[in-house]
Amino acid sequence: MKSKLLLTLAAALIALVPNVRANWKGDSTAVAVAIATDDDDDKDRDRDRASRKAEAEEDMYDSATDALDDHDWRRAAKGFEKVAEMRMSHADAALYWLAYAEGKMGARTEALTTLLQLQKAYPKSKWVADGKNLEVEIRQSAGQVIRPEHVEDEEVKLMAINGLMMSDPERAIPILEGILNGNQPVKLKERALFVLSQSGSQRAFEIVVRTAKSGPPDLRERAVRTLGILGGERARSVLADIYNSSNDVSVKKSVLKSYMISGDRSHLLALAKGESNPELRADAVMQLGVVGAKNELSELYSTETSVEVRKKILQAMFIGGNSEKLAEIARNEKVLDLKVTAIRNLGLLGGGRSGELLISLYTNDPRPEVRNAVINALFIQGNAKTLVSLARSEKDPDTKRRIIEKLSVMGSKDATDYLMEFLK
Repeated sequence: MKSKLLLTLAAALIALVPNVRANWKGDSTAVAVAIATDDDDDKDRDRDRASRKAEAEEDMYDSATDALDDHDWRRAAKGFEKVAEMRMSHADAALYWLAYAEGKMGARTEALTTLLQLQKAYPKSKWVADGKNLEVEIRQSAGQVIRPEHVEDEEVKLMAINGLMMSDPERAIPILEGILNGNQPVKLKERALFVLSQSGSQRAFEIVVRTAKSGPPDLRERAVRTLGILGGERARSVLADIYNSSNDVSVKKSVLKSYMISGDRSHLLALAKGESNPELRADAVMQLGVVGAKNELSELYSTETSVEVRKKILQAMFIGGNSEKLAEIARNEKVLDLKVTAIRNLGLLGGGRSGELLISLYTNDPRPEVRNAVINALFIQGNAKTLVSLARSEKDPDTKRRIIEKLSVMGSKDATDYLMEFLK
């Protein structure tokens, strides 16, 4: 503004007074430079002011957040109110947290007013959705009943239903049942199932069971899993009934996963032993590994006759971390394929204690399959020191070359030192 005024005055003087015009004409370049410099100074000052203001807003927002973390609601509210008044980058978030702090102080009317201000001032802000959830919480904490059927937003509707479930479950359960049976998004139906599973109501449990048995395909698996989460004899009995009555492999696998979730080793072991479908038997075995059923897997391995299923058991032992049993099988197993599988899984488990065992297996069993399995297991473990020992003692050129190939990519000091020695 200042520079423009100077330019206007100069032009007027030059136009009106010939002598002045003559004097200024020679110095017009200097005038232009002076005016441009003044413009740049103004811009620099504006940028500095904006930067300082942004830093001040950031500091104020951080200070209010610290007060929120300390549960100092009053100090937090004052800080967030100041940030909101600045209308800068944190204004929408500040309004949300201001409402949150006001709600914590019991100032529910003020909190709801603040949330309304957030929705009107920043309708596209990501904080608006969180604000709607907070609004439901504040209204419910004040004893106000939210009618879920009158709420459009899915997340807010579920919050309203959850609150209604705690205050009036007989009214909430039919609404949840309607969501499950209606044309609602799958995500909303899954959340409705979760709310039902938390109620402890017999009627809610029956709805979950009915969904697990005859609900739409995209919801049955979730309902079956929900029964696993619920646990207890009642849920396990239903799961057994679903498994026995269904011909759908995917449903049966969902039941097996639910047995795993609930830690039901007895049902898993029974199915691992008696299921006629090899795919389902293998899945039951794997779920036993996930729950860490070491004794059950050891028992199963000793009685199983199928080599393929026994391989699955070895894999489940790896998943369950049963290194002792794997080491025992690696030592004593007569079937070469199973012995090699046990050695490989020992390598995947890692641990330095298996190094001596692997050397013993390498030394005492000259079969190429066993020796290659030991080399690979040591490589997977990163056990360069033991591999170097094998390389020093190995007489067969091809086998020694395979060990050196492994050492060359390990990048350890033991490997590097040996390779330098070998090259000399």
